[in-house]
Amino acid sequence: MKKSLVIACSLFVTGCTGIPKGVQPVKHFELSKYLGTWYEIARLDHTFERGLSNVTAQYSMRDDGGVKVVNRGFSKEKNKWKEAVGKAYFADGQSNGYLKVSFFGPFYGSYIIFGLDHKDYQYAFVSGPSKEYLWLLARSPRINPVIIENFVQMAKDRGCLFYTSQEQGNFLSIE
Repeated sequence: MKKSLVIACSLFVTGCTGIPKGVQPVKHFELSKYLGTWYEIARLDHTFERGLSNVTAQYSMRDDGGVKVVNRGFSKEKNKWKEAVGKAYFADGQSNGYLKVSFFGPFYGSYIIFGLDHKDYQYAFVSGPSKEYLWLLARSPRINPVIIENFVQMAKDRGCLFYTSQEQGNFLSIE
């Protein structure tokens, strides 16, 4: 019984750090260029971000070689800022845009950069452990609409489904 529980827990934890079918991490990733502040331009909506606007992600180095992650967003309903602090580590070598991130103790989830402005690191397309988690991040709060169109097309090409806010499920929220 104990052995079965350990196996089940291991599968649960590792299942959250996998790569969804059709999503490939970018190669030639440079963490030093990725560090700093990113603005959330679009996302598939989830309960942990629902109702938040002006969302940012701040990435900085940790003393242990990992990445400190600070996500912040404003809740109009509560009229206050919400903040979550986590940590991230490379999951498959430092030159691949594939990390595992944790905001809850020993539990990690995938953070897969599948699209990136390699030249200037001005925007990134990010997936979580499944295609139900998706973000478009940029270095400024406003970006060229063509980049947003490219993000939506790349997501659709990889089998990510979008819903309107009236339909059941996640919907693409664009700031």
